[in-house]
Amino acid sequence: MLVKTYCAAVMGLEATVVTIEVSMARGVLFHLTGLADTAVRESHDRIVAALQNNGFKFPVADITVNMAPADIRKEGSGYDLPLAIAILAACDKVESDKLGDYMLIGELGLDGSLQPVRGALPIAIKARAEKFKGLIVPKQNIREAAVVNNIDVYGMDSIMDVVRFFNGEASYEPTVIDTRREFYEHQTHFELDFADVKGQENVKRALEVAAAGGHNLIMIGPPGSGKSMMAKRLPSILPPLSLAESLETTQIHSVAGKLSRDTSLITQRPFRAPHHTISQTALVGGGTNPQPGEISLAHNGVLFADELPEFSRSVLEVMRQPLEDRKITIARVKYTIEYPCSFMFVASMNPCPCGYYGDPTHKCVCSPGQIQRYMNRISGPMLDRIDIQCEISPIPFSDLSQAQQGEPSSAIRERVIAARKIQEERFRSHKHIHCNAQMTERMIHQYAEPDTESLDMLRLAMERLHLSARAYSRILKVARTIADLEGSQNVQLQHISEAIGYRQLDRGDWAERGM
Repeated sequence: MLVKTYCAAVMGLEATVVTIEVSMARGVLFHLTGLADTAVRESHDRIVAALQNNGFKFPVADITVNMAPADIRKEGSGYDLPLAIAILAACDKVESDKLGDYMLIGELGLDGSLQPVRGALPIAIKARAEKFKGLIVPKQNIREAAVVNNIDVYGMDSIMDVVRFFNGEASYEPTVIDTRREFYEHQTHFELDFADVKGQENVKRALEVAAAGGHNLIMIGPPGSGKSMMAKRLPSILPPLSLAESLETTQIHSVAGKLSRDTSLITQRPFRAPHHTISQTALVGGGTNPQPGEISLAHNGVLFADELPEFSRSVLEVMRQPLEDRKITIARVKYTIEYPCSFMFVASMNPCPCGYYGDPTHKCVCSPGQIQRYMNRISGPMLDRIDIQCEISPIPFSDLSQAQQGEPSSAIRERVIAARKIQEERFRSHKHIHCNAQMTERMIHQYAEPDTESLDMLRLAMERLHLSARAYSRILKVARTIADLEGSQNVQLQHISEAIGYRQLDRGDWAERGM
């Protein structure tokens, strides 16, 4: 008897329908074809134990299983459930008349319980696109899969629930999630708030400008000056995710297996802070079974690199292209996968090895050569991709001891949202351009061209402060954002002046100070 069930293989963020064909004849052998990896081949042992522990006898027959299309590699344990149901249907233990209407995914425990799998959301999207009536997933995956509407999604605890479902022995209701209510309900709840930050008004302003224009930012200052504290609060002032951005972000985290059981949609912008010992593969993605890296998990959010010079130089260099292209392509001999990675890059670092160069309250014990070598750990091309560079000084005791709270994140966020709306209207006719940080050189001349007075000041600043030519376009982009925060149609002198102040760590200027 020939029986077919349906599941899906996830490659990158896309799913491909996989048809599992089971044919039984006289004999005692088990054949599995279709380019299956070790985890899929081991499913035979899990299925045998699961069936025996639930009162079924594994058929004594010559069983041939084909997983089509045969030229796509099948990886992971999510094929256990459709394989087991197909085998039971082939020996008349499960009614097969409804199998073609449903897609199934799930890993089997030896007791027959269903364990969660990765990629339930893109699989649900594919099932709807292919006009399947429903999708059966482990109960732990139900919330992320049920985000997809116009398809019945059932969460099951064990293989026996699935058998009863197809045999009509029990009635199950599909899970329904009000996607829009879930999305808007949790958008404004943040655990961290800028109201907790006392002093550091200049750095708060730099973070506001960075959030308003989507600019990359680096903070440099002595230990304990509040760099990490303020960086962690940056998501609370970023504009809220759109529903499309939320679905795309959730899809990436679903593929990576990073969604918790109670999560249906990611409603707040991600904040990823990898340790400086991270490898290149963990940062950009890839591996034997390709998975999204930290830069993709930070998509539509923030990637924070604390103690930037401590990261391996080779690790930092692989970020250069993704920072410009806002996508990462992982190419292997047999496949090519593309993950999105449009994120704000925020970094912090000490000014020198001992950490106290330029600190008025502590004496620096580093020589000029040590400071220079420490700064040289960050390459010029990498620093070139950071629009805003600001120094942080320790908070005076008089500010630290004040009981009055700082400006709350909600107030800052309102100004950021207003500036982003101006940019959305400006770039409406430009595809894939949403904020000032993404402007091309041609767009800079079109939307951020300074007047004669401002241009003269910029030329003077570049000569006196030894700013590099690469700083020119960065200053204009930031100046355009500052003008948007003020609601100004044109870039004016004061906007250029503030933007120049955010090039404090330009390598030429810093090298002179360090010697």
